[in-house]
Order: sequence, then C-alpha cells, then structure tokens
Amino acid sequence: MARYTGPTSKIARKFNDPIFGACKELKKKAYPPGQHGKNRRRKQSEYAIQLAAKQKAKYTYGVLERQFRNIFEKSAMKSGITGTNLLQFLEARLDNTVYRLGFAPTRRAARQLVSHKHITVNGKVVNIPSYTMKFGDVVGVRAKSQTNKVIKEATSGKQRTAYSWLEYNAENMTGKFVQFPERDEIPENIQEQLIVELYSK
Repeated sequence: MARYTGPTSKIARKFNDPIFGACKELKKKAYPPGQHGKNRRRKQSEYAIQLAAKQKAKYTYGVLERQFRNIFEKSAMKSGITGTNLLQFLEARLDNTVYRLGFAPTRRAARQLVSHKHITVNGKVVNIPSYTMKFGDVVGVRAKSQTNKVIKEATSGKQRTAYSWLEYNAENMTGKFVQFPERDEIPENIQEQLIVELYSK
C-alpha cells in the first residue's frame, strides 16, 4: 500500500473512527463508504478482522507495509509484549512525536514539517519522519521556522494535550522524549493483538 493521499473521511468511515482527527462526515454518515456501505451486514472472517486492524494502524501512523513489517519484526525481537512494543515503536517515530508535542495539527502535517527541515533533534536538523526517538532526545523547531504558519496555528492559544512520556518546554518550543509510553497511556484505539495474530500465521 502506497502512502494514502485520498479523502481522509472515507478512511474514518471505513473504520468508524476519526483516525486523522475531527471528521464531520463520520458524524453525518456513521457507516462504511461505498454504494452498499449502509446495508453491509456480511459477517467478516477472522482474517478480514485482523487485516483491518493492521490497516487501521498503518493509516493512523502513516506507515507503509514494508516499514510496518520491519517495525513488527523489531517488536517481536524485543523482550516484553510484542503488540505493546509495536505501538511503542510507532509512537517513538519523529513525525508522531512532533504531532504529540502539538507542533502540527495532524501526523500528515508533522511528517511534512520534518521532511521540509523545520524540525531539529538535539539541535540538529533531521528530515527523516521515521527517525526513532531515543531516551533523552530533544525535539525542537528551528529558530527561523517558528513563524511557520502551520506551527504558529498549532501552538497558539489552544489547549495542549500532555503526554507522560514527553516533557514539553513552551518557552523554548522543545520537547524531550523521556521514555516509551505504557500501553494504557497511548490513546489510539488499535487492537494490536489482532496484528500480532495476523503476522504470526
């Protein structure tokens, strides 16, 4: 699957979850998209349910199949619960961290900020959205990018959600990655055990 660039409302309706952020269409049409979406009652197979769980995670974090597979294999090799490890590695991506720190309104926007060299890690510009954060890494906005329209709108006057694994410094417009989040601290509605079952076949 190439990175999805189509209508986000269709995907939100497909999974019945606003995975790209607030979605008015989801409220108006709380059923899957397509000609038969409203009347779809067919029972899904176990494989279909597991595949949907994986696709939802990929859409949520904007990760391609090969990247996702690599992250899963890395998660399986690490001690602990594979599904939790998977979500922790996804949360530790630079683009996701930029989004969680509130520098961008969506993960898509965060990915673009990173790619366009607006973001620094430990004072150095990093333009790789998939860069994996390490404990103690400090993410910041380049000095000349702090007037960027997207960043200004995302950081000005809005209630910022705080996350226990990130330390935010509003004065310097930076954030420190202090630890991997616990599973119950990750707000995404993803059934990671189904993904583990799918890849274990």
